[in-house]
Amino acid sequence: MNRILALSFCLSTALFCNTLTASAQSGFNTPAPHAIIMDYETGSILFEKDARLPIAPASMTKIVTAELVFDAIRQGRITLDTEFTVSEEAWRRGGAKSGSSTMFLDLGSKVAVRDLLKGVIIQSGNDACIVLAEGLAGSETAFADMMTQHARSLGFDSATFRNSTGWPHPEHNISLYDLARYAQRFVSEYPEFYSLYSERSFTWNGITQSNRNPLLGRFTGADGLKTGHTESSGYGLVGSAKRGEDRRIMVVNGLGSKSERREESVRLMQAAFDSFDVYDLYKAGDVVESIDVFMGAEDAVEAVVTEDVVSGLYRPDRTRLKTQIRYKAVAAPVTKGDVIADLIIQEPGRDIRVVPLVAANDVKQKSAFSRVISVLVSKIRG
Repeated sequence: MNRILALSFCLSTALFCNTLTASAQSGFNTPAPHAIIMDYETGSILFEKDARLPIAPASMTKIVTAELVFDAIRQGRITLDTEFTVSEEAWRRGGAKSGSSTMFLDLGSKVAVRDLLKGVIIQSGNDACIVLAEGLAGSETAFADMMTQHARSLGFDSATFRNSTGWPHPEHNISLYDLARYAQRFVSEYPEFYSLYSERSFTWNGITQSNRNPLLGRFTGADGLKTGHTESSGYGLVGSAKRGEDRRIMVVNGLGSKSERREESVRLMQAAFDSFDVYDLYKAGDVVESIDVFMGAEDAVEAVVTEDVVSGLYRPDRTRLKTQIRYKAVAAPVTKGDVIADLIIQEPGRDIRVVPLVAANDVKQKSAFSRVISVLVSKIRG
């Protein structure tokens, strides 16, 4: 990763910096209504287009469905060999006669969790989702409530789930930003299960179905995750790929056809590796600026960042990155860790980002005598 230093300063009050607006549009774009590209390692957003708006995720929902099953296995509540019965509800709403994506489960049959998971992940089977939901929570509605609570407990605040399948519902929504973060967490948290997402086909009940992910076999390094489609939401994909030490996550939604999803997904993932980079701005503990301290025993205090600050950018946009320091007068006493300034980051096509800067050390007040002398000197000079 590269280091960019392009600082200008707001040295008096916050007034000027508060008037800053989002910088010009990035030079990269997509015809998709909603899209996001994320660097897996840092979580840095490389590109986004209307990605914070909650949308209908269709079958991309099934990433969350599967994760709750994996979590139940980890907790010892079930095993891969646990069998659940295919209810009439699952068979009727998700089976062969439903007209939706199905695993072709037989009514009343008992199916192992390991097979149901493949039905969900590879075949996008709605019947398999409902069987798992009923088996774990008693009903699909109760399971959907669990999905919502789980997602929000992880900080994915845009998530509201009303079913396990992604079947259209006016309140069933999540943003692409949260889907990308969910995928990032999933890859790191469940490596023992993640390989299921790269399996190319699965046969059940004598019917072989191929994995719907258009990146598999078309993009080197692609290994997950999940497609989605309904008439209302269009065609979407949560995709992930790894090349060398780099992994990228891409989410797209609202495309008009399978072929458009395939072509645009490949183009976006190719760009994710070839046209974007993550740039180091500061490492945790780096000094960003030295700020004068009024009536301090020391004349100034160093303002530092508390964590790594990175910026994911379209490479041609990197010269358009701007940063500024915003602060008001700092008066003693100052305690180490006090927020004393803000680092304002302007990235092309993004909302302005604000990173707090803290005092690197304590600064005591001058003695009473020294404060009096300082006031007298100030008046004489004034």
